[in-house]
Amino acid sequence: MDRFTALQVFRHVAELNGFAAAGRRLGLSPAAVSKNIAELEAHVGARLINRTTRRMALTEEGRIYLEHVVRGLDAFSEADEALSPLRKGPSGTLRVSAPVTVTLTRLSAAIPRFLSRYPQITLNLHLDDRRVDLIQEGFDLAIRGSDSLEDTNLVARKLAAMPHVLCAAPSYFEANGRPRGPSDLKSHECVRFSLSGHADVWEFKKDGRTERIPVNTRYSVASSLAVRDALREGFGLSLMPYPYVEDDLREGRLQCALEDWSAVETTLYAIYPSRQHLAPKIQVFLAFLAEEFSRS
Repeated sequence: MDRFTALQVFRHVAELNGFAAAGRRLGLSPAAVSKNIAELEAHVGARLINRTTRRMALTEEGRIYLEHVVRGLDAFSEADEALSPLRKGPSGTLRVSAPVTVTLTRLSAAIPRFLSRYPQITLNLHLDDRRVDLIQEGFDLAIRGSDSLEDTNLVARKLAAMPHVLCAAPSYFEANGRPRGPSDLKSHECVRFSLSGHADVWEFKKDGRTERIPVNTRYSVASSLAVRDALREGFGLSLMPYPYVEDDLREGRLQCALEDWSAVETTLYAIYPSRQHLAPKIQVFLAFLAEEFSRS
C-alpha cells in the first residue's frame, strides 16, 4: 500500500461523499479507490466508511481518523509551499567557508556585486584556512585549495590553479645571496606557511628530475598574509602562491628565485555536498565563483 496515496483517497472520498467523485478528482478508477480504502482500513484495524451500492458514511472511527489525516496532509502541503520561493529563484541564507588569503586577494571585493545581483540571498561568509566539515558544521559550500584533492563523497568543481614561486625581498637577497639550486635552501632562512599541504617539504622539478627539500625554519605561521609580510620585511624567503605576491613582484617589493625550476601548484575547488536538487542560491554562487576566478 502507498500510504500517502491511500490517505489522499480517504480524504477525498470523505469530502466529496463518494467513491466515484474521489476517483475522478484523483484520476483513479473506482476499483483503485475501493482497494486503497480497504488497504487503509486493514492497516488501521478499523472500519472507516460504511458503504452500500447507493450510500456511504463515515464511521465514528472514520470521523476521528479524518480529522488527523486532514491536519497531516495540510501540514505536508504547507511544508512544500514553504520551500516554493527557494525553488523558484535564488534566495535564503548561503553559508560559505573560504580560505582567508584567497578571499581577501581574489574574492572579497566582488562579493558586494554578487549580493546586489541577488537581493534575496543572505551570505554568511566564514573565513578560515582549516578544512571545515561541510555536513557537520552546516555549510552549503566551501572553497578549498589542495595540491591533490583527497578522496571524498563531496562534489568538487575546479575554480583555478595557483602556481607557486620562491621569492624574497631584494634586501634579503642582497644580504644572503640567491639560491642557485633547491639544495641551497638548506642554508637559507625559510618562512613556513604551516597549514600548507607542502609545509614541511618543498618540491622543485626541472628537466625530468625532482628535488624535495626539507624546510628549515625558525618562523612558522598559519597565515599566508603573515608570510608575505615577513618576506616584505626582508626576513627569509618562502614558496608562495603567485596570486598572493603578484603585485609585490610587479612593483619590486619581492623578487623570484630559482625561476628555471617549477614548484608545486595548488588547485582551488568549490566543494559542496551533492549535485542532486542543488539549491538555486548555490547554483548562482558557483557561477559567480567561476566568473570571478576566470578573470584572475
